[in-house]
Amino acid sequence: MKISASIYSDKKRPLNEVIEDLVAHQVDLLHVDCNDDLNVFNDIKKIREWCSLPIDLHIITSVPEKYFDLLIENPVEYVTFQYEDLKTPLVLPKEISGKKGLAVITPTTVEVFDTYSYSDFDFILIMATIPGQSGGVFDKINFSKIRQFRKKYPSKSIHVDGGVNGEVSFILRNMGVSSSVSGSYLFNAPSVGHALMNLTKREIESQYCVEDFMIPLAESPVVNYSGATTKSILEAVEQGNYGFALVVGNQNKLVGLVSSADIRKALLRKIEQPSEIQSDDLINKFPTTIKATTTVYEMLQLIKKSSFPVMYLPVVDEHQNAVGIVNFVHLIKGEI
Repeated sequence: MKISASIYSDKKRPLNEVIEDLVAHQVDLLHVDCNDDLNVFNDIKKIREWCSLPIDLHIITSVPEKYFDLLIENPVEYVTFQYEDLKTPLVLPKEISGKKGLAVITPTTVEVFDTYSYSDFDFILIMATIPGQSGGVFDKINFSKIRQFRKKYPSKSIHVDGGVNGEVSFILRNMGVSSSVSGSYLFNAPSVGHALMNLTKREIESQYCVEDFMIPLAESPVVNYSGATTKSILEAVEQGNYGFALVVGNQNKLVGLVSSADIRKALLRKIEQPSEIQSDDLINKFPTTIKATTTVYEMLQLIKKSSFPVMYLPVVDEHQNAVGIVNFVHLIKGEI
């Protein structure tokens, strides 16, 4: 996941010193907030003279047309317009280069993307706090919003702005977010380098629980153990597009987990008689599980103690009923 440093969050130093510091610490992107201020492009011109870091421009305006010529004359790598401030649907000239995004605040649903052609925008920018207010707390309802957008628009990227600290950064990486904006957290730390280390490290002290960001049972591929067949299990894994299926009994009591690895093992065991493979052959009835109330830090300690790589972690309540699952595929991909 790329870290986009919000350059105006540092109120104590001149802009050139801020940029020099960010370049020295090798941030990925420079996030430039434009609250309907054309003078921002004077800063963009200066930044282009000082460094070659990609610019991540976020424009809040009700009259986007007045920025079109400036964007053509001063191309940026990423440009985002705030959806709620637009009076009419946004139509960007083809001459504007770079990746294009639409920003939405927490109460706005991701379905607003449906009002545009699929090719109009490359990514969504989810504002997890109030736009323009530095130092806000990440609203955990946005974890659900990220899952919804990922499912609805699988080929689009997800960017997040607001309340991103070390713990939230870990969760976002695990959810497959492409870029996160960091402002006050980055500049209020003892140093930019110290903050960046916290944003990218794997060990995180936590205030969030697993249930805050897990894939809930309602969104997970699920097979009822009663009457489950080899075919129904394989179809659930295939149609779920996650690479696994949870197997549950009465009242969603967790019976086990079926992953691609479990299917492969069952085939190898009965490679000579594949027709004899039964549903029970596919189910791992003793998967590593975790409670919904477990913190992120405790979850990481559990995974560290495991004698094998954990790709999928079923989540249960105090009665061992399945309530969801944590999928580590995005995190593993992001660490490659």
